[in-house]
Amino acid sequence: MTLVLAADPTLADFGKDPLWITIIKAVMLFVILMLGVLFGVWFERKLISRMQNRYGPNRAGKFGLLQSVADGIKMGLKEDLFPRTVDKILYLLAPIIMVVPAFLAFSIVPFGPMVNLFGVQTPLQLVDLPVAVLFMLAMGAISVYGVVLAGWSSRSPYALLGGLRSAAQVVSYEIAMGLSFVAIFLFAGTLSTSEIVAAQEQTWFVVLLLPSFLVYVVCMFGEAARIPFDLPEGEGELVGGFQTEYSSSLKFALIMMGEYLHTFTASGIAVTLFLGGWRAPYPISLWEGANQGWWPVLWFLIKFVLTFSFIVWVRASLPRVRYDQLMSLGWKVLIPVNLAWILLVAAVRNVLFVNAGTFEGDLYVSAGLGVIIVVGALAIWMRFDTVSQRRKEAMKAEVEAEFEELSNEPAAGGFPVPPLDLPHYHGVQHKEIPSGTN
Repeated sequence: MTLVLAADPTLADFGKDPLWITIIKAVMLFVILMLGVLFGVWFERKLISRMQNRYGPNRAGKFGLLQSVADGIKMGLKEDLFPRTVDKILYLLAPIIMVVPAFLAFSIVPFGPMVNLFGVQTPLQLVDLPVAVLFMLAMGAISVYGVVLAGWSSRSPYALLGGLRSAAQVVSYEIAMGLSFVAIFLFAGTLSTSEIVAAQEQTWFVVLLLPSFLVYVVCMFGEAARIPFDLPEGEGELVGGFQTEYSSSLKFALIMMGEYLHTFTASGIAVTLFLGGWRAPYPISLWEGANQGWWPVLWFLIKFVLTFSFIVWVRASLPRVRYDQLMSLGWKVLIPVNLAWILLVAAVRNVLFVNAGTFEGDLYVSAGLGVIIVVGALAIWMRFDTVSQRRKEAMKAEVEAEFEELSNEPAAGGFPVPPLDLPHYHGVQHKEIPSGTN
């Protein structure tokens, strides 16, 4: 008798593993993420160096593969310093709070279907929940506490400002990111990651819900604080951001690990929710065994590496934006666009899936709602463009008025100069006043 494995695990397949299988999967996930951080840093440095026509790490080990290992050992063995004024407990806990939720967030990412692991049929996923995507968002929100506490416990104005800026940034982009998932929930009918992957058996959501994917890509950079949105660590105005008072020790290594794990989580979620998860791409999917056994792990890793490479490419290509531009994009563009898109998707799904377009009244209501959404979005955009243009004209007029006012004053090349009636302009020499006299 041949045992046929279920290609698509469901929520019913979780919670049945023996304890030792769960421990093995947890250890495997931990090892994969730790090695991923080490070699992800190496991969990013090598890829950026090639884009900039240089070699990158090439001394420690073959092709420089041991460079990240050497850096990790160095940071782990360096003297661990505590500045005198810090709150030592929170100062120590902040990096841990940043790292632990990043590991937990990756636990809901499916790597493959049901497989035979040491004689036990188990899904290639550590855990799944009816609200798995919300769990991922919650873990991202908890990690913000680590950033805020790192800045606040340092008792440094630069670190505190970096922590507050990071909190405002992540809150702004988490709202837009959560809204970009709503359209997926409407089409998949579930918040379970394994079932969302199953819902993409015919067509990936990146095709059906392209606007949601584009919004998520922008939010992904804001959530992970990567260039062009790495404002929490803007060296030009913040020295080092929330990590200013953290020396290059194990605490600094944990902060860097937490940031990299958030990037990995963002890439894994993009693959899971929009790029078909572990499913093979066309035309490989025409092969009958492409989505069975351990082959799906390969397809997932290829998609994951390509997504991560895109993030690195953006870092090597784009400059850092201003903080007001960052917040304006999140609140004034991404959130309104998301809300309008969700209404349109809900209207279309109501016609195509709920009533199958059979009730004519629903069709007219949905079409009318879509027209209202499009007209409203255009009106808001035109209003925003008009207001923006008026502001630019007002600022230009204000600057011109300032220059006109300065032109009436003594100036050298447009810069103010001291009054010309000062003594040193008339050859009067000032006598040095002895110290101690009034």
